[in-house]
Order: sequence, then structure tokens, then C-alpha cells
Amino acid sequence: MLDDEYFAQRRKGAKMILTQRQPPDADAVVSLTLALTAEERTRSRHRFEMADGQVVFLRLPRGTVLRDGDILQDENDGSLMRIVAKPEPVLTVLATSSLLLMRAAYHLGNRHVAVEITPSYLRLSPDGVLKTMLAQLGLEIAEEIAPFQPELGAYGHHHPH
Repeated sequence: MLDDEYFAQRRKGAKMILTQRQPPDADAVVSLTLALTAEERTRSRHRFEMADGQVVFLRLPRGTVLRDGDILQDENDGSLMRIVAKPEPVLTVLATSSLLLMRAAYHLGNRHVAVEITPSYLRLSPDGVLKTMLAQLGLEIAEEIAPFQPELGAYGHHHPH
């Protein structure tokens, strides 16, 4: 980001400018919590407005993908903010066998879909075509509002589609 843009953001009332990421720490004393969707957690440079009108500006290294529980540090006073995965619309995919769940993961991976993978379910953003495909494979699909934490990929980054 150019210095002029940075100072322009400061003048717009950005109370916190978060430039440092720390790993999750349940004992960290945080001044704010910021709930972000999976897509919002892929933004390394962004302006967020809190419910109370307070402005928070992310200025993280390009390519940074935030995870649930990450701690961000304000460059001005060192105060800390915790990132949480915001519940959002998702499809949760369940299977009667682990083989069927792996088969679903394979087909979703072939389509370069962001997927959260667990031993008991897969989770993805709502998509009617993918929902139909998964149902045809014999999977149970539930539409839910839940935190979504897709895999980062083999090289540690996420490409939203």
C-alpha cells in the first residue's frame, strides 16, 4: 500500500491498524473481537466497520489468510484483537461411510472448491450445482449457518471462487 493511501485511511478514522498476526492464544487479553467470514479472512488489506461504528483497518502482508482464533496487534498501541470465524451460510455434507466422504472431497477438489474437511463431514459455500452433484453421489447435504474454515491448500493459501 502506498504511504498516501495509508495516511488517508488513518484520517478516515481507523482507530486500529492491525499489522501483526500472532497465533491463537486463549489467554491473550484482547480489546476487541472481529467476526469474519471465510472470504473476509482472505483479505490482507481491508477496512472493516464494527457494529459500534469503530473502524478497524487490516494492513497485513499480502497473501495472509486469517484463521479462527488468530490474534492481531495494533501498530499504534499494541492492543490485541481476536479473529473469530463468523457463522455464514454453508452446505454441510455427511456420508454413511468414510469412502463416500473421501469420494465427495475428491470431486470437490477437482472443481477447486474451497472445502472444510473433517473426519465426519465436509463443508462448503452454498452452490446449487454442487449440491445436486453431491446428492447424486448419495451424500446427505444440510443447509446451515455455521463457521466455515476451508483448507488453505497445499501451499498455504486460499483462492476464493
